[in-house]
Amino acid sequence: MHVSIAESGEFGLIGSILSRLGDGSATLLGPGDDAAVVRAADGRVVASTDVLVEGRHFRRDWCGPADVGHRAAAANLADIAAMGATPTALLVALCVPGDLDASWAEGLADGLTAEAALCGASVVGGDTSSSPTLTVAVTALGDLNGLDPVRRDGARPGDLLALCGRVGYAAAGYTVLSRGFRTPKMLVEAYRRPEVRYAAGPEAARLGATAMIDVSDGLLQDVGHLASASTVGIDIRSEAFDVPDQMRDAAKALGVDPYRWVLAGGDDHPLAATFPAGTKLPQGWVEIGSVHDRPGVTVDRKPWSGPLGWDHFR
Repeated sequence: MHVSIAESGEFGLIGSILSRLGDGSATLLGPGDDAAVVRAADGRVVASTDVLVEGRHFRRDWCGPADVGHRAAAANLADIAAMGATPTALLVALCVPGDLDASWAEGLADGLTAEAALCGASVVGGDTSSSPTLTVAVTALGDLNGLDPVRRDGARPGDLLALCGRVGYAAAGYTVLSRGFRTPKMLVEAYRRPEVRYAAGPEAARLGATAMIDVSDGLLQDVGHLASASTVGIDIRSEAFDVPDQMRDAAKALGVDPYRWVLAGGDDHPLAATFPAGTKLPQGWVEIGSVHDRPGVTVDRKPWSGPLGWDHFR
């Protein structure tokens, strides 16, 4: 039996969502009171927020509710990791049409909870409201555990640029879906659920990363933010990327240069960081470029003529 949110009511909706949430190790007081209490042993709290709007960031015919929950959580948790912090908690505001099936909101809660659990975090509270447009707004909190935050403005000429995580997969999946296809499954699933190595953020901080960023909008665009904040130039080597056969085959079938996905595609949420030259990178990190003193971002030491990444207002 399907029950709409209007039929279940606000408090019925909240009750069904709360029953699906777990507690993280940092949660001292979870949902159910006026506010949650989250342990911040370091004494400093890292915070980030992001919003997903139906039709702009996701489509229900492309993604199930749990997929949207995973994507919404990952977008915020990756920002916390990019500061060198460990995620601890999520706050979620959900704005929904009254005729939305209540099971959709429950599936969303399952996805949010499962993604947060991957890094030991939990959903500790939030809010609900009726809205003609389905919107999911998430705020993430994190703990530095005694480390200094890794900012965007610390890259120096001579540093190496490294990446941890997949890049281009989600953008390829988006293109596949937008053309009306559902395969290759690997690419479509990459769009639906990012695979983020959250532990890589604190790992990079301990290793001496000089600058770091979550690649959410496109590698060239986001690395450009590092270059601009650090007043340096960065060159990316295209040969450093292992483009899988499924991506190459899909690109050929769709008439797309796969490097447009790799260099300008978003939503995979890998971490890009600069390290002092000679740093021995841990497993999972791949050196993809270098930092120099000339402004701008280049690919193979040449200007890139294609798109740089996603811009919400472009």
